[in-house]
Amino acid sequence: MILYSSPPSPFGRKIKIALSCLGMRDEVTIKQTNTMDPEDDIRGVNPLGKIPALVVDDMVLFDSRTILDYLDARAGGGKILPASGPDRYAVMSMSALADGILDAAVLVIYEDRLRPEGMQVESFVTFQRDKIIRSLQGIPMERYESGAMPDIAEIGVACALDYLDFRKQVEWRDHAPHLVEWKDGFAAAVPGYADTMPSD
Repeated sequence: MILYSSPPSPFGRKIKIALSCLGMRDEVTIKQTNTMDPEDDIRGVNPLGKIPALVVDDMVLFDSRTILDYLDARAGGGKILPASGPDRYAVMSMSALADGILDAAVLVIYEDRLRPEGMQVESFVTFQRDKIIRSLQGIPMERYESGAMPDIAEIGVACALDYLDFRKQVEWRDHAPHLVEWKDGFAAAVPGYADTMPSD
């Protein structure tokens, strides 16, 4: 398998952590990707030009949710995503909330980096930051208890918190102090956590 990703990407990081938790890290080659480079291979792999993308034989999977579902099934199912019932949908919904935080956080960065100097729309940035804050306050986690096998929602929340620390869109501890102990527990227990911290 080949994973197209980049060191700063929180969505790619979710996949890397899942691979470590599922014992699949050695099955994957990570191809460093620059989505802003029109010559990068990613545009031929994923027409959207987005990461992560996972090449499995002659199949290409993209969007982190799809890849996580695939990896869980490949590992036998029910490992990082409950197999069925209310628990599955609760985890999927919390995972979507974490992804929403990340989507808003990335848009804040894009507004600063991609718009010409002086043309950034502050009301748009405020709108995205408000979404992040509301979502952080809506996460009920307080103590991490899943050991070395987190679910996809827990992986997503950890990646979101670390990405906010990395890019500084919002000081999440000011708005969700209840998540500090949870994140510390996750960091201490989950394989691949330290090795996948976002970097430029």
